Amino acid sequence: MAGGLRFTKMHGAGNDFVVLDLRDGAPPPDAAACARIADRHRGVGCDQLLTVEAPRSAGAVASYRIWNADGSVAGQCGNGARCIAAWLVRAGAAPASGAFAIDSPAGRHEVARDAAGGFVIDMGIPDFAPEALPMRGWSAPQAEYALEVDGIVLRFGAVSMGNPHAVVEAADLAHAPVDRLGKALQAHGAFPESVNVGFVEVVAADHLRLRVHERGAGETLACGSGACAAVAVLTRQGRLPAGAPVAVDLPGGRLRIQYDPASGHVRMGGPTAFVFDGTMSGEDQP
Repeated sequence: MAGGLRFTKMHGAGNDFVVLDLRDGAPPPDAAACARIADRHRGVGCDQLLTVEAPRSAGAVASYRIWNADGSVAGQCGNGARCIAAWLVRAGAAPASGAFAIDSPAGRHEVARDAAGGFVIDMGIPDFAPEALPMRGWSAPQAEYALEVDGIVLRFGAVSMGNPHAVVEAADLAHAPVDRLGKALQAHGAFPESVNVGFVEVVAADHLRLRVHERGAGETLACGSGACAAVAVLTRQGRLPAGAPVAVDLPGGRLRIQYDPASGHVRMGGPTAFVFDGTMSGEDQP
């Protein structure tokens, strides 16, 4: 790209992104270029790269796509959705107050504002069908699954939030083997397209602690879709009261999740931050 690659660095609860404005129809970087941009030593550094593009549905203000740090494509990113909403408002492409809609790879999302002026994203309806993840070995949804992983029988819930999630309950989250078991479950043949693995500790009926090992990125400071998945799975298992708002604490900050089984929708609120704007240039420039 002549003149360098202009970008915005953002984060949502520590889950960090490089945002590219491609609303003029410019092509996105290829997978190798995405990985170079995401490199924390030779590039800008991020968990995911987000591209802002023209809307795909009537009435939406824009769409976005997602690439993981390794250059693989992602279908959903809750923290990224909030950052895209904030980016669009700052760019004047979305209203500074009131609701609007954005398109993600997983579909259309309504964006509302909370009392503090932050963003609440309608993350859609969780899909518990094994084929939605996809997950092999089961033909019907189960509240809990069991697989032999790394020499132990690991029990977990599973759901698609537009991207696949396995949710493992942990009694002591601080000492949970997130990296070891996260990688092992991601590599299991039951998940042909890998899976995001969340380890969750139930603190109270309205309070969870969560760590997520994301496919293509490793453990991140926060995962918005993972927080939604944890609340959806635990509600389905009867571990949380249906419809109640839940505070989900991740290493990078707190997200607010509400899953309403009556409507089927999950809504997520949390922080967003602009870190800096810049231009990437030099021989590593895509």
